[in-house]
Amino acid sequence: MLKDQFTDTIVALSTPQGVGAIGVIRLSGKEALSLVGGHFKGKNLLKQPSHTLHVGKFIAKGKLIDEVVVSLFLAPSSYTKEDVVEISCHGSPFIQQKIMEALLDSGARGAKPGEFTLRAFLNGRFDLSQAEAVADLITSDSEASHQSALQQMKGGFSLEIKQLREQLIHFASMIELELDFSEEDVEFADREKLQSLINAIQLVIQKLIHSFKLGNVIKHGVQVAIVGKPNAGKSTLLNALLNEERAIVSEIAGTTRDTIEETLNINGILFRFIDTAGIRSSSDVIESLGIEKTMQKIQTASVVLYVFDVTTTDKEALQEAIDNLPHEHLLLIGNKADYSTAEALQKKFEGMQSILFISARELGNIDELKNTLSGMVLDSSVHTESTVVTNVRHYEALKDCNTALENVLHALEKDIPGDFLAQDIRYALNALGEITGDITTDDLLDNIFTKFCIGK
Repeated sequence: MLKDQFTDTIVALSTPQGVGAIGVIRLSGKEALSLVGGHFKGKNLLKQPSHTLHVGKFIAKGKLIDEVVVSLFLAPSSYTKEDVVEISCHGSPFIQQKIMEALLDSGARGAKPGEFTLRAFLNGRFDLSQAEAVADLITSDSEASHQSALQQMKGGFSLEIKQLREQLIHFASMIELELDFSEEDVEFADREKLQSLINAIQLVIQKLIHSFKLGNVIKHGVQVAIVGKPNAGKSTLLNALLNEERAIVSEIAGTTRDTIEETLNINGILFRFIDTAGIRSSSDVIESLGIEKTMQKIQTASVVLYVFDVTTTDKEALQEAIDNLPHEHLLLIGNKADYSTAEALQKKFEGMQSILFISARELGNIDELKNTLSGMVLDSSVHTESTVVTNVRHYEALKDCNTALENVLHALEKDIPGDFLAQDIRYALNALGEITGDITTDDLLDNIFTKFCIGK
């Protein structure tokens, strides 16, 4: 078993590399206390209770390295369910290196990426999806991604998956039992109840699959392409959204030759705004390359903001632009609205799809634009307490499970023999088990945990 490979004591720097106020060095394993105790001048750590702090001196080769605070978390009441010791020292890279060297010389092994969390999973601290949520929590950069990771780490997603598996396992065992008595032609599993169960489970699975679109946005942010003709005010809009002079603004057409990307947190959602080159025919080679990049960004963007100058654009020109920009989420942004009245603009573009009139220069309606964007992502039917799938591995496993369940329904409709029925149910169970870690391979675990930072 993989668990049997982790019997030694590991050590790693848990705080980021570089100079800081403090650095934290973490150990986990049965020798953690004795290894640190061999260098610690203060209380006898082997005689201290769990969840206590101790001030003392760290000594290596007879020399004082630093005055430190040692935190004790004894098994099984620790993150890894092993003895865990954390040494808080001053944040000098030299001090941290000397402490690490002393502990390695004393018999500790340098931890691999994610090894502390891997041990926590192998020791039953939490399941695999909760372990992956730890990594998501560390990298969360918005309120939504933070809440989603917390919800998954608390086990909300795991509980749903485990309940589905338990229901399937019952019927799988009944069908397996039928196979043992195949010569007697008996049925232990009620086919109608099984069909009803599969339909009910599919509703939950499909809801989770559908949530991945939102989950992916929460985790990675919403890509928003700002496009339009030269001098429409795209760069001015980007600066207005960011509230800083990020993009060069000029009256000279074609100033933006390449894409400029910046991130902005709006109402807890991370948006990635891309200011693009103005769309027009150009003989300039560099500008043409920029326009080509613009068209590529339009294809990959989740949302496209088409910015146009209300003083120089009429309905026909705007409609032509819309026809050339087929996109599911296209927002029309009428810029330079401060040069006209609201009534005049409504009359000028009467009959067109919804247009948000703004003044990027005067910051007019910029907050309304931000609220519109966040509203496209999170509506009133989505709450942070809801289970949202953010992990592509979970998404693929759920799709595999749904396919297997479709096969089960097909088998029930066609009255296919129980051995084929049992096989499809096993496929569904395996897919769900891969999410929680009830079914794993060493390669899968290696792929997941090597993406963690060292020290977590």
